[in-house]
Amino acid sequence: MSPNKKIAVIPGDGIGKEVIPQAVKVIETTKAPVDLTYFDWGADRYLKDGTTVPPDGFEMLARDFDAILVGAFGDPRVPSNIHAKEILLGMRFKMDLYANVRPVRLLDASLCPLKGMEPKDIDFVVIRENTEGPYVDRGSIAQKGTEDEVAIQEDVNTYKGVRRIMRYAFEYCARNKKADGTPRSRVLMCDKSNAMTYAGGLWQRVFKELGAEYPQIKSEHLYVDALCAQMVRDPREFDVVVTNNMFGDIITDLAAGLQGGLGMAASGNIHPGRTSMFEPVHGSAPPLAGKNVANPMGAILTAAMMLRHLGFEEESRKIEAAVLEAVRQRNITHDIGGTLGTSEVGEWIAERVSVANS
Repeated sequence: MSPNKKIAVIPGDGIGKEVIPQAVKVIETTKAPVDLTYFDWGADRYLKDGTTVPPDGFEMLARDFDAILVGAFGDPRVPSNIHAKEILLGMRFKMDLYANVRPVRLLDASLCPLKGMEPKDIDFVVIRENTEGPYVDRGSIAQKGTEDEVAIQEDVNTYKGVRRIMRYAFEYCARNKKADGTPRSRVLMCDKSNAMTYAGGLWQRVFKELGAEYPQIKSEHLYVDALCAQMVRDPREFDVVVTNNMFGDIITDLAAGLQGGLGMAASGNIHPGRTSMFEPVHGSAPPLAGKNVANPMGAILTAAMMLRHLGFEEESRKIEAAVLEAVRQRNITHDIGGTLGTSEVGEWIAERVSVANS
């Protein structure tokens, strides 16, 4: 048996099939002791033989791999997006990857649409509950197709689920530092408890309980609408944000805009001690697919995040330093003001990592 860490690679659909190869190229350049195994789960496989996930797919991933690197899912040839739902949401829910961790870090002032923002001003993380909320897909429709139609989407929150994601947020804050070495010191809980009183009441109560266990960390709270306003007014106020599934999904897309767009955003879907999955925040972007224009930096930074999770701190730092240098030297794609294509950016970053290894 190889002592190497084992990584499952699922490029998926659309631009996932372009950006993930660039991330893999960079991983291989680091010489990190990993073994990569590719899986063809996605729209092509589904259209070929009807397979979304093989019968033992999730069990196999949890048993045989240390981490999973995923591209993106979604293809106009599958209007129902059933394959995307069963693969991506299935992985999050069935493998119980309850902590969706999305770092928000500005690498260069030129990438931020806000006036006067520098890299030191935007360096926070959003921790999103990943297995509950409206995305559990529970609900009902009555009198469909009539003027009296009623659609009900249930927002499921459990004490166990809320407590463990908040525990994760406080522990993350206690154990991690910002890019400049400054310790993290604040956890902000975001909800809409003034309107969603049942779920909000649970989140408020648990947040107070756990906050008392971490007196060295400042506990803060904002309603989600106020948080969105604050994020575009002055993102310097944020450190660690913890929130529910739906709010986390929305505010991290907004936060990605602060760092250069979805093409720059990385994420991990984590259950401590178990096989976890890492994916860039962006979607499959069918209109961009096959044109060598997609930004691979989100996928490459996701690879760095995954390597750090696996214990390869030095390799992760080399990747992040190479991405930062690419931004500073404008060796970037068109979406963030550059002239290079997807593969050219990947090649440039891989070469910088190679130089750092020599």
